[in-house]
Amino acid sequence: MVGTTGSTVGTDGAGTVPRRVRALVVLRGVLVLVFGLTVLLTPGLALLALVYVFAAYALVDGVAAVVLGVRHRGDRPGWGWAVAQGAVSVIAGVVAFALPVSAALAILFVIAFWAIAAGVVTAVSAVTLRRHGGPWGWVAARAALDVLFGVLLLVWPATGILALLWMVGAFAVVTGVVLVVQAFGSRTHPALG
Repeated sequence: MVGTTGSTVGTDGAGTVPRRVRALVVLRGVLVLVFGLTVLLTPGLALLALVYVFAAYALVDGVAAVVLGVRHRGDRPGWGWAVAQGAVSVIAGVVAFALPVSAALAILFVIAFWAIAAGVVTAVSAVTLRRHGGPWGWVAARAALDVLFGVLLLVWPATGILALLWMVGAFAVVTGVVLVVQAFGSRTHPALG
């Protein structure tokens, strides 16, 4: 997009990115990099933090749902369901704070059963594609990988949690490095997205 002076919007008059924009992109990259390294170097602490963030979210969400349900009980049908949902969220938050290891395992089991269910549905899709002469092979392979991933998480939950944390940490490290490189690699379009 061109401004009234003919320069690219978001750049200085010379068409280069202002230093403060580049600095923000570098800061963003460094923060993601630090997050990734923290997860990789202290996975137990990262898992505990994830559980506590979930617990805090569940508590706040639950209290808000209860308050809204009670406040609108006279003018909104079904307000009791909002209160019930809020109560379930509050209980989940309290349990996660009280039993963080159990909460971590519960999160892992949700991911495992989700992967298995997604794999089964994908397998059904592959069978349907095969019946109609469609390209079913890669779909079937993906289904098998989904089911295998879920089963492995169930068989080795501790290893599964650690592997998930390593994937998150590695992804964050790579993303941070890419952001920093992009900030310095482009004169006019640093990584803003």
